[in-house]
Amino acid sequence: MNYRVERDSLGELKVPAEAYYGIQTARAVDNFPVSGLRAHADLVTATILVKKAAAQANVALGRLDAAIGDAIVKAADEVLGGRFREQFVVDVYQAGAGTSHNMNANEVIANRAAEILGEGRGSYTRVHPNDHVNMGQSTNDVFPTATRLALLMGAQPLVTAAQELAGSLSRRSEEFAGVLKTGRTHLQDAVPITLGQEFSGYAACIHRGAEDVATASRQLQELNIGATAVGTGLNAGEDYQRLVVERLARDTGLPLEPAPNLFRVTQSMGDILAYSSAMRRLAIEAGKVASDLRLLSMGPRAGISEISLPAVQPGSSIMPGKVNPSVPEMVNQVCFQVMGCDTTIATACEAGQLELNVMMPVIAWNALHASTILRQATMVLQTRCIDGLTANAGRARELLDRSTATATALSPYIGYAATAEVAKDSIASGRPIRDLVLERGLLDTDHLDRILSPEAMTRPGVVRSE
Repeated sequence: MNYRVERDSLGELKVPAEAYYGIQTARAVDNFPVSGLRAHADLVTATILVKKAAAQANVALGRLDAAIGDAIVKAADEVLGGRFREQFVVDVYQAGAGTSHNMNANEVIANRAAEILGEGRGSYTRVHPNDHVNMGQSTNDVFPTATRLALLMGAQPLVTAAQELAGSLSRRSEEFAGVLKTGRTHLQDAVPITLGQEFSGYAACIHRGAEDVATASRQLQELNIGATAVGTGLNAGEDYQRLVVERLARDTGLPLEPAPNLFRVTQSMGDILAYSSAMRRLAIEAGKVASDLRLLSMGPRAGISEISLPAVQPGSSIMPGKVNPSVPEMVNQVCFQVMGCDTTIATACEAGQLELNVMMPVIAWNALHASTILRQATMVLQTRCIDGLTANAGRARELLDRSTATATALSPYIGYAATAEVAKDSIASGRPIRDLVLERGLLDTDHLDRILSPEAMTRPGVVRSE
């Protein structure tokens, strides 16, 4: 491999000749050979958007030469268009605050801008990573701003995917409105319910989780760009901050605003924690639905089997014909990972000290990873499972007719104690509730049949006997 030699305050280092990154990125690659994970694509996009907006603001304020600023903007647009993505090589687990990531972006933009102006890579005489690309910035305001932008770019797609899942569950609820079945609490038989009512609860849970994500995302609209190192705005200023935020809002279409208190947003990752917590809530709701689908479809002969899931792939390498609930199983695993990401984020957010939380790289990666996999899993659950799910109405009614929980409707008429005795005897003898009540003369046939109507038990109030 051919190399060029670059110099920084620590000395000289070889950098691959063809690389658009420079010496500080190369040092980070050497220092942090940890996971092989690289910055999330949305974080790269957001960081480059910040560099572009900062260059435009600095030119407008007369701080940056227009030719250099134009070259920086052109280089940024190339990255935003998909070029040079392989040049973002710093491991996710890096020095605190994301300085290595920020310098990776500065160096790639500086070297490409220099090329546009007719200069070779690595000289930095025409365009410098720190003096020009990073003008008016610190990692301490660039990285939080980029993290917020990246999460906001993924927020609406996540909310949309969750709402579409809720809509699919709601459609199944309407379709299954007449399917009577046994309710279950503590994994034991409970009073009758319809499959439609059960699915209406699922739909409402996912909808509420999506609303939480949407609400929490609004906190991310406050940006601390212009805060520079500690929140004072040294080397930036209010005009610079206003211009950068305006350009970011224009380029992203997001309702962004300068943070009213730059110190808060520089010190704390609490807004990102709130967003992560909302994603965790959505993941828990989706995971519960996935687990229930696995239970309700278990069988097909030796289980509950009240619903059938679409067969998406063979379920066993040894048992021919076996089909597993593959999509809900995947969703459960994703939800576990989202919860794990949230735990990491919470721990890292608490570890902030004084004017800065230096754990931002791990916070950003986990939040963006959680957002991505939760969105994708939600979409797959809807399109590959819920949309094609069917009810086994006959099996549901068979299990309902065998349940003793219907005896609950008798309590207002014969009392709790007498009802419990009838239910206990039914379980012991295998005889129907109806036969035992008539045998004991507790109610007449007409009244009993109306009381034990499963359809009536799925509506509010005391089942009427007349």
